Amino acid sequence: MRSPTQRSLTLDDVAAIVREGLGCDVSAGAELTGGGFATVWRATLRSGDAVVVKVGPPPEAPLLGYERQLLPAEAEYLRIVRAEVPGVPVPEVLATSALGAEPSWLITTLLPGRPLTEGDSPEARRQLGAAVARVQTVTGPRFGYTGDRPSGESWPAVFAAMVDQLRADADHWNVPLPSLDGLLARHHDALAEVTRPALLHWDLWDGNVLVAPDGSLSGVVDGERFLYGDPLLDLVSPALFRRIEDEPEHPFLAGYARTEPWTSAALVRLALYRVHLYTLMLTEGPSRGIPAGGERHDYLTGLLTAELKHLS
Repeated sequence: MRSPTQRSLTLDDVAAIVREGLGCDVSAGAELTGGGFATVWRATLRSGDAVVVKVGPPPEAPLLGYERQLLPAEAEYLRIVRAEVPGVPVPEVLATSALGAEPSWLITTLLPGRPLTEGDSPEARRQLGAAVARVQTVTGPRFGYTGDRPSGESWPAVFAAMVDQLRADADHWNVPLPSLDGLLARHHDALAEVTRPALLHWDLWDGNVLVAPDGSLSGVVDGERFLYGDPLLDLVSPALFRRIEDEPEHPFLAGYARTEPWTSAALVRLALYRVHLYTLMLTEGPSRGIPAGGERHDYLTGLLTAELKHLS
């Protein structure tokens, strides 16, 4: 099912963007699948080189509050990583639309490999952990997102604003959620242990991790949802729907090289970050054309309820 946030584009549409951005013609192209937010195409230039063209949602598409200006955010993330953490395989930004332009688009190099969703690779997961640890050495100017989205000097306050924004979105779309009242206030001290805003990808599920034929990591893509915050936030999506702290042999942890034991505060924060993720996944359903309720909603609600019980 195509998300309402994804435009229906033709090869001519993509070719026009490439001409505007790169000043050259396209000989072939095809839409890439796997994502549910932007429309993504692979375009082959007359020179034979291939690029990725990513186009943001149409202006009438319903978005979550934190999803404003995600393509400019992705361009910023890719430029930071390539400049500050050389060797981490992220695409190179070739061109972007002007800020506020309609449509919003981004052109990058095409990285080789296939996503982890098409077959597991413990070695790629290990190398991903090492890459994420390196990226997290970059310190941001503040906690939270870029632009007009939750950000500030205090991680507990910013994280609470992120969750509150999702709850407001859920209320707007009539998405039922378990009660989160008082949750973050009860665990303020655990969140307050975070004092350095580390650079985070946040969306490290298997579809955003590319694997080379030899099983090594060949790319990390879709950095549009990046933010600055607690490094532990990046340990949730690599073990989606599981608790990575219960899997000490997980290859991501081996590459990440975390040696210190899990403190009670760290375990609390990991559970809170899963609460945030499941709340987001529940809330975004209607904006993606998925009605509230049904098997997906029940599954995510079960996961969210389990984390809340775990925290209690």
